[in-house]
Amino acid sequence: MSKPTIIIQKEDTLEAALVKLDANPRMQTLMIEENGKIIGTLTDGDVRRGLIKGLDKSNTVKDFMHLSFTFLIKGKYEPEKIKFIKENKIKIVPELHEDHSLSRLINFNEVKTILPIDAIIMAGGKGTRLMPLTENTPKPMLKIGEQPIMEYNVDLLKQFGISHLTISVKYLADQIKTYFGNGLEKEIDIQYVSEDVPLGTIGAVKQIKHFYNDYILVMNSDLLTNINLETMFKELNSKDADMIVATTDYKVQIPYGVIEAEGNQIKALKEKPTYTYYSNAGIYIFKKELVALIPDNSFFNATDLLEKLIELNKLVLHYPIKNYWLDIGKHVDFEKAQNDVKNINFK
Repeated sequence: MSKPTIIIQKEDTLEAALVKLDANPRMQTLMIEENGKIIGTLTDGDVRRGLIKGLDKSNTVKDFMHLSFTFLIKGKYEPEKIKFIKENKIKIVPELHEDHSLSRLINFNEVKTILPIDAIIMAGGKGTRLMPLTENTPKPMLKIGEQPIMEYNVDLLKQFGISHLTISVKYLADQIKTYFGNGLEKEIDIQYVSEDVPLGTIGAVKQIKHFYNDYILVMNSDLLTNINLETMFKELNSKDADMIVATTDYKVQIPYGVIEAEGNQIKALKEKPTYTYYSNAGIYIFKKELVALIPDNSFFNATDLLEKLIELNKLVLHYPIKNYWLDIGKHVDFEKAQNDVKNINFK
């Protein structure tokens, strides 16, 4: 495979580097490689500073390059370094493999953070409650505003630096595959698994042969949300929990005075109280090793995995969503989404 055009060798001339910089005006950064490892960077600013010192285009790249550059390691969650990047307004940051070979360049104008997560979107359902809209169009491809429902979710994953996505498909799968392809336009690697028979809301995860990270996110394809995935992941990571489940609050107001009693003795009276319950929002993050608990080729829901973890005394958390969230399951939800998308920020 040929080298990416943003990589140059340290013994190359500045003139060769300028040709590559001119060919990559969007990036404005070259990665300096030696023996397959990234050892420095070269930007327009480095070139200007070198020329001011009296160097010229016949000098080699090593005379201009910046050695103390900021980088991230693929698969690691580095919040303090990401905070430094944001505070210092560093736009382009290389992500390196453990051996310091280049994984990708990250544009912090386009992402909020980098989470060490593989994502799976479950998009195989028929969406029968939305018939006839879903008669010839899979529910994830129904448009909310200017784009399909699921495209909002793919964009959400990209915002949080998630670069590996698998989409589980079944009903009218070709439409989804044709639209998203391999993810090149979204700058996110997209793979597909097919459910020959229905496998529930998480069973298809067992079909994935390789994961790139130690954490997995599973979400339904029919959600419209701007959930903060970083704060959700931080909660999981800080407590070393096995799984975290996004939840939405559901308030119930009792229209009468409620008596609290011990036996037949009244201890308190609450006038028309409101009780808050938390319901499953269809977004889960969990440790990769938990995939072993999902049976092969069997109908298995995320709630089945949740109950299994509780039975095994694993640490399972819930994360109340403070942002916007809507499950588009019925026509009334679909119409609500069309109005909400005009006023909610999903970027």
